[in-house]
This record gives sequence, C-alpha cells and structure tokens, in this order.
Amino acid sequence: MKHWIKLIAVRFILILTFFLAVACTDKKAVIGEQSSTDVIYMEVFKQASCSCCGKWVDHLRGAGFDVKTRNRLNLNAIKNEFSIARPYQSCHTAVAEDYVFEGHIPAALIKKFLEEKPIDALGLAVPGMPIGSPGMEMGARFDSYDVLLLKIDGSSEVYAHISAPERTSQVSE
Repeated sequence: MKHWIKLIAVRFILILTFFLAVACTDKKAVIGEQSSTDVIYMEVFKQASCSCCGKWVDHLRGAGFDVKTRNRLNLNAIKNEFSIARPYQSCHTAVAEDYVFEGHIPAALIKKFLEEKPIDALGLAVPGMPIGSPGMEMGARFDSYDVLLLKIDGSSEVYAHISAPERTSQVSE
C-alpha cells in the first residue's frame, strides 16, 4: 500500500510541476496567437561563405527576431523541400511558423505577414538579390523591388512593392 501512495504522490508532483511551468512561461498557450511583443523564432538556411545572408540575419536580429542559422552546401535540397519554385529563389531560405521566407525580405514585412497569415500562403519571397534590400546595401545605390506572396498552389502575387531603402512609408501594397 505504501508503494501505491508514493506513486500517486510522484504523479501529483509531476502534474503540478507541469502546470506551474506552463503558467510561468512567456509563451501563449493558444497556437497561432502571437502579440507584437512576442519573439519570432526563425531558422535560416544559407551558405557559410555568403556575407549578404549574414547581413540579412543581422537585420532580422536587429528587428527582434530570434534566428538560428544552418549552413548548408546544397541549398537546392532545402528549396525543394519547402516547395520554392526556381523563379522565386534567392541565396537563402528561412522558416518561421510553418511559412517560408525566401531572399532579402524586410523584417517589417515578415512581421506583418505573420500577423495576417494570408489564406493559402506558402510564404514570402524576394527573388534574386536586389541592390538595397536588407543585407544587400551598397551605399546610396538602390533598386526598387517586389516582395511576392507565394501561394500553396505554386502561384504568386505582389505582397508589397519596395521603392526606397528601409522606409516603410515607401512600401505600397
């Protein structure tokens, strides 16, 4: 009988510990809800030698993202795994909250996207490596570019047009 009481006591302590841990965490209990003060966790797949990818990661961290980088020699396998078609590809692929983010996307637009969670969206992409995009800064040089909304069916549409460096007021939707 004594063994049975100890077993119940141990189970009670484990259950109590679990509930206390959940109650004391900063994370929300409801999946899919995220306030603007929550940290966005992102995994970035890139090549170790790519300095512009490193600058983009710095851009994300500066915007409050918690980024884990994974250096890979073969990024094509990653792009195929996440269904990123060739016309939308760039030098790095990132994943957050089951969405993909391909290329030099401004952090503010990633945050906006994750708040909106558009229906049938795969993620966002900035194909190629536009001069002046985050991580691709080259002094005063800047080329306007589109941030594309990638859809699960393989199609895309313009999510935002960037017409000036780091100016969210210049983002048109």
